[in-house]
Amino acid sequence: MDEEQKKQIAVFRFGVIADFVTGARMARGDKRHLIAEKSARRWRIPFSDRTHIGATTIRDWIARYEAGGCRLEALYPRERCDNGRMRRIDDETAANLLCLRQQMPSATVGRLIETLHQRFLVSAGTHLAPSTVWRFLNRHGLMPSAKAPAVDRRKFEAELPNDIWQSDVMHGPKVMVEGRRRKAYLIAFIDDHSRLIPHAAFYLSENLAAFLNALQQALEKRGLPRKLYVDNGSAYRSRHLEHICASLAIALIHAKAYQPQGKGKIERFFRTVRSQFLPPLAPEQSLSALNTAWATWLDTYHQRPHSATGASPWARFADNMHCLRPAPENLYEHFRVVARRTVAKDRTVTLEGHLFEAPVTLIGKRIDLLYHPEHMQRVEARYNNESYGLLRAVDTAVNCRVKRDRRSNLQIAQSAPSVPNGGKIW
Repeated sequence: MDEEQKKQIAVFRFGVIADFVTGARMARGDKRHLIAEKSARRWRIPFSDRTHIGATTIRDWIARYEAGGCRLEALYPRERCDNGRMRRIDDETAANLLCLRQQMPSATVGRLIETLHQRFLVSAGTHLAPSTVWRFLNRHGLMPSAKAPAVDRRKFEAELPNDIWQSDVMHGPKVMVEGRRRKAYLIAFIDDHSRLIPHAAFYLSENLAAFLNALQQALEKRGLPRKLYVDNGSAYRSRHLEHICASLAIALIHAKAYQPQGKGKIERFFRTVRSQFLPPLAPEQSLSALNTAWATWLDTYHQRPHSATGASPWARFADNMHCLRPAPENLYEHFRVVARRTVAKDRTVTLEGHLFEAPVTLIGKRIDLLYHPEHMQRVEARYNNESYGLLRAVDTAVNCRVKRDRRSNLQIAQSAPSVPNGGKIW
C-alpha cells in the first residue's frame, strides 16, 4: 500500500471520528449512542469491500488519533508483521488441511474440521474455528467463489448544467441550541456537470420539511434541473416530493438500494467537506454561526478549479447559462401540501387542528386544501380543479351575531338598541 492510499484511508477514518475529536468532550452516554449509530451505518470504505465499521474499531481510531498527538498519520493503516499467514493455524495443521482439501474438494468446512480431528491431524492446543478455516482455504483459492457477478458501471457526466442534480444528507457537527447540544445535518445538492452546489445548508433535522426547504432555495437560486437523483430514505419517497417534482417537470430518480456508487459526486463532495471544512471549526457554536462559516467556505469552493473538470464549478456552470430553466414566479405555491377534506353541513373543515369556513356551495363536497404547515392563515380551497380562494378561520364570536336569509346570504346583525320595560323583548 503506497503513501497516497494510506492518506486516503486516514482521511476517511478521520471523517468517521471527527464528531469525537473536533468538538467539546462528550458525555459518556452521548458518545456511546453516537458510536452505535455510526457502527450501524453503511460506509464506502476506501480499498475495501466492507460496508460496516464496528464500535470497537471506532474507539480504537479515536484512541490512536488522540495518542498520536491529533496527527492524521496516527490513523494510517498498520502493517502486519505476519501478513499473509494465518495466526491461528500452525504450519503442520495448515499442511494437513491443504492435503485433506485436495482429497475432499466438495466437503463443507464443518466436515473438513471433523475429519481432521478424527484422523488426529490437528496439532495439540489448536482450535479450528469454521470462519478461520474458511478464510484459510479461501486465501489459497480452495473455496468456491461467492462474489456477485460484476456490474457494468460506467463513469458518466451530464452534458449541460442542470441536466442532473444529486442530493444527499451528511451528518454534521454538534451545535448549541437553547443551551443544549444537538446534531446538525448538511443537506446539499450538486450539479452533475459543473460540480456547482445549487444550495447546501445545515439543519437540525434530515426530515422532509428540512429537505423541501433546501430544495426550494436551490431552485430559487439556480433554476430547475431536469432530473433530481436522490437516496431511498423515507423523506425522498414521500408523495408530496413526487408531486412537487412532477408539477415542476423534474424527473425524480431514486438510487438503487445499497449501491452508493450512483451518487459518487455528492459523496465525493461530502468527503471534501469532512476533510477541509469540519476540522478547523470552533466547537459548540450556534447553527447560524455554522451556516455563516459554511457559506464563506462554499464561496471559496465555487471559485477554485475542480480536480475532475479542471475548471471552477462557477465558471463551468456559467458557460452554459442560456440553457437553464428559471424557477416559476409562483414556486412557493408548488411546495404547498395538499389535503382532502369533506365540508361539513355547517360549512366548516378541520385542518391541522384549525377550523375554517368554506363557501356554502361546497357543503358536502370533498375538496382539496392547499397550504404550507408554517402558514396556516393561507389555506386555499379547490374543487374539480377550480379555486374557491382562501378560507377564513372560524370566529365563533362573529358567527354568534350572523343571521342568514333564505338565499343563504350572510348579514351581521346590528347591536340591539336599549329596550325599555326592564330590558324585555316582546
